[in-house]
Amino acid sequence: MNTNNKRPIKERQQRMMYNRKYFGRGIFFIVLIVFIVFIGRFFRVAVGHKIYGVDLNKSTQQLYASKTEIKAKRGTIYDAANQPIAEDTTTYSIYIVLSKSAVAYGKKEYLPDSQKKKAAKVLSDNLNISYKRVLQILNPKDKNTYQVELGNVGKNISLETKKKIDSYHLTGIKFTPSQSRLYPNGVFASHLIGLAESEDKKLVGIMGLEKVFNKQLSGRDGINNTATDSYGVQLPGSSKKKRSVQNGDDIYTTLDPKIQTALENLLTQKQKKFKAASINAVVMDSHTGKIVAASQRPTFDAQTKEGLTNVWRNTLLEDAYEPGSTMKVLTVASAINSGNYDSNATYRSGSYVIDGSTVYDWNRSGWGNITVKEGFMRSSNAVMAQLEQKMGKKTWMSYIRKFGLLRPVGAGLGAESSGNINYTYAFDQANTAYGQGIDVTVIQMMQAFSAIANKGKMVKPRLVDKIVDPNTGKTVYKSKTQVVGKPITAKTSKKVLDMMEAVVYDEKGLGQDYAIDGYKIAAKTGTAQIANSNGTGYLSGSSNYIFSVVGMAPADNPRYIMYLTVKQPKSFGNNDATKNLSTIFNPIMKKVLDSSQVNNTNSGTVKVENVVGNSVDDAKDKISKQGLVPVVVGSGDKVEKQSVEGDQTVISGEKVLLLTNGTKTMPDINGWSRNDIAKLADLTGITVNYTGSGYAYYQSIAAGGALKKSDIVEVKLK
Repeated sequence: MNTNNKRPIKERQQRMMYNRKYFGRGIFFIVLIVFIVFIGRFFRVAVGHKIYGVDLNKSTQQLYASKTEIKAKRGTIYDAANQPIAEDTTTYSIYIVLSKSAVAYGKKEYLPDSQKKKAAKVLSDNLNISYKRVLQILNPKDKNTYQVELGNVGKNISLETKKKIDSYHLTGIKFTPSQSRLYPNGVFASHLIGLAESEDKKLVGIMGLEKVFNKQLSGRDGINNTATDSYGVQLPGSSKKKRSVQNGDDIYTTLDPKIQTALENLLTQKQKKFKAASINAVVMDSHTGKIVAASQRPTFDAQTKEGLTNVWRNTLLEDAYEPGSTMKVLTVASAINSGNYDSNATYRSGSYVIDGSTVYDWNRSGWGNITVKEGFMRSSNAVMAQLEQKMGKKTWMSYIRKFGLLRPVGAGLGAESSGNINYTYAFDQANTAYGQGIDVTVIQMMQAFSAIANKGKMVKPRLVDKIVDPNTGKTVYKSKTQVVGKPITAKTSKKVLDMMEAVVYDEKGLGQDYAIDGYKIAAKTGTAQIANSNGTGYLSGSSNYIFSVVGMAPADNPRYIMYLTVKQPKSFGNNDATKNLSTIFNPIMKKVLDSSQVNNTNSGTVKVENVVGNSVDDAKDKISKQGLVPVVVGSGDKVEKQSVEGDQTVISGEKVLLLTNGTKTMPDINGWSRNDIAKLADLTGITVNYTGSGYAYYQSIAAGGALKKSDIVEVKLK
């Protein structure tokens, strides 16, 4: 054997063993170094709770933290009887899954083809959509369509409708809940109350009170932060509300639900009959400014939105128009109050020329020379024009402004028109005295009329009675009667009301259709021309007018004002306007008076103060302050007897006759009821013979004439 070959093999084996030894040592040290680095890193993270600048504690908390937003409930809007007009509710939007890939846990979540006809029948029966249209939607051309919707008819679905559809147990028909607004009354002062609609999953007011008071109604959403473990279980003591929910404030309106509902029903009925371009109606408490009922046509159903596209604006506030002869109420009041009225003076009727232009009456032949009162009853433009000329440009304009015209009322109900006036020349100025050449709004006229009804005090119309925070139950706002001026005196107010009574009860008056059994009404009618589109003149034709009436009742001490306008009715002309308008005015005003404090024995009553022995002036003042109407019978300076004894309870607004010492004198009983005249007979001992029925319009002994117990007074009623 060759020993030289064995030696290299042995050397190679030794070298390999040496390499393995050092390679193993290297691996060991590498592993040791990695382990040391890992352990060091672990301890560093464990102690410092940070890695690459990230706070691991915060990251972990965020990973297992749950942030929940708690939605605030939008405030409810109520009527005067505390019944909701607008309130929060949950509605649903429907969608139908068609894709056969919609399977969860082995269960089909889509609508099978075999069920589509049944589904179309169920959906068409419960929603405002045809069977044919639903079937078309359920069979789209694109066979890969995952799901379909039904458009607007598939939105804002009520819980009741959802339950009906669910009861058929059709797979694939799904519902998405959303916060919505419920208007349970449908058509109910819709433009005043307004609408709230969902924007970015939150209800937002877009018109009416819903918009004006959106901030108060919206409230504030709450936020709730909760920490959980990896299994979603809440960690003990970890719940922390960062911000509590604040539900929106509730708004209580002045609307009487019975009167409002009656008005809505009647306007809907009459709109169909009259086919008018528009109708506006407002009933207001003249003492407080509270709006009892108000509506317009066209209008809309706040729940279904039907009719909303017909007119978006609130015409009571935003539409300016020429008022026509109802303006004469303010003209006469201004003339009397400014000292430019003489009850005995007469004026030419029929026509009147100013600077070469002629003012005409509706009866161009006129009635000869007549007094202002007769001119008012007959609605003479010529007499009013002459009355304005007598007042003069500056005086008449000052009263126009005193009555609050040509500027927004600021009722807090939304945008308002200011109105406008053409007042450059004498003829223009005269036109405004009978309601032409001046633009007003319904809300402006209601405010102005309140001065006539409320003894000269003009009050601002108001719809919101109070606002309540439902979170605390506290009233955060309470509206009050706001007197915004006193353009006329109480004495002037009484004279104007007497003229308005004559419009209804005098044979020369044009408002006899507005008489209501059991109540005395003061009223003034109006017929206004409508300017053409280019502003160069007026529209022609018997229906191209705005017909109107303002009525106040009870006439002796008006508690309520109703103002009604009907624009361009196609079904009647000038000759029967009052009769047609009375079919709206009379039933509503009677309902108001029947249900109100002026005829309610349980409320609105007062105990009459004993004023026997008082001076006449003191007695009148005390009786007036009680909301009663004092009538002095006699020429003396002290009260000897009163028709209602002290401490007796009577209805607010009744007459209390005050018999004085000295000569007994006959009062002016024009417009008195038979009951009031009977009180006079009992007080004075006279005998009264009646002819006719209704209210007095003739007395055989003139006002101011001496009375004796033996006298027989002839009284005619109608």
